[in-house]
Amino acid sequence: MSLSWPWALLALVTVPLLPAARWWFHRRRRRAAVVVSSVALIRAAVPGPSAWRRRVPVALFLAGLLALAVTVARPQATVAVPRADTSILLAIDVSGSMCSTDVSPNRLGAAIDSARDFIRRTDRGTRIGLVAFSGTAGLAVPPTTDRDQLLDAVGKFRTALGTAIGEAILTSIDAIAEYNPTVAQTGVELAADSTGGFEPDTIVVLTDGSNTTGVDPLIAAGQAAARHLRVFTIGFGTTHPGPMVCDPGQITSGSFGAGPDPGGGYGQSLEIDEKSLTEVAETTGGRYFRAEDAGQLNDALTGLRREIGLHKQKTETTVWWLLGGSVLVVAAIFLSLWWRRPSPGRR
Repeated sequence: MSLSWPWALLALVTVPLLPAARWWFHRRRRRAAVVVSSVALIRAAVPGPSAWRRRVPVALFLAGLLALAVTVARPQATVAVPRADTSILLAIDVSGSMCSTDVSPNRLGAAIDSARDFIRRTDRGTRIGLVAFSGTAGLAVPPTTDRDQLLDAVGKFRTALGTAIGEAILTSIDAIAEYNPTVAQTGVELAADSTGGFEPDTIVVLTDGSNTTGVDPLIAAGQAAARHLRVFTIGFGTTHPGPMVCDPGQITSGSFGAGPDPGGGYGQSLEIDEKSLTEVAETTGGRYFRAEDAGQLNDALTGLRREIGLHKQKTETTVWWLLGGSVLVVAAIFLSLWWRRPSPGRR
């Protein structure tokens, strides 16, 4: 919590003055007390509230005054709120190992289904871009709010040789730089800067292997960190890959690589480099997720949707302190009057 007017907290000094004044007046009353023959007779004639009933209203009243005094300083809380100018670059691995059938129907099919669900469920005002990567990385769809275009494009992803995770990150950075003037292109060298907050744009990398070509992922992560872009990484697939089975529509030698080799082998690394993916995420302020099946992948993307697209903003909480203080003061007055009301038998 922070305060807009911290000097206003000097008003808190008035709160302890009240108990002090009460003690002083009580002391004067004791000096002026009248000597009587029997205190028991006085107590019997004027029954008073029990000790705890006397203290509860006072405690509530003082707590209410403290809250009202804090209100004068205009307290603020830092909360995470959604931004309207958010974009998400979803980079999906389309290397040959995505034909592994350890995840039904295969890794690529499961990844496409999860990506479609992610696109449908993400807020309509959030721009989403698609990057497909194998031996190279290509921008399939620049950041857009056109969900139909995104759903159509992700369904056309095809496998090819190689896994260029670093290239996928750099391609995502350049896609963001095209419309966000505060983000520099990857050709511009910047020093990593830990000050300030994150950009509203986020990169999500989904892969089932390790980097086999192109720039090192950690170097690419440094480029993202220097631009205050978070990279979230997802390692997808089990530790026991199944047979490589992709239908003809999932295999091509098109835009994103050279395609599987004629002998039917895919020449891919089937072991997820979790250490590298974790370091990439930590370097940029993101997180690493592990998903061994379609359900876990959906859970990871659902968790991401709650995290990304948010930024920290100071929100004034004065009204809540005012409301709380007022309730406490009113409760103190009500209890004091209620407990001091005459009993039915007294006049």
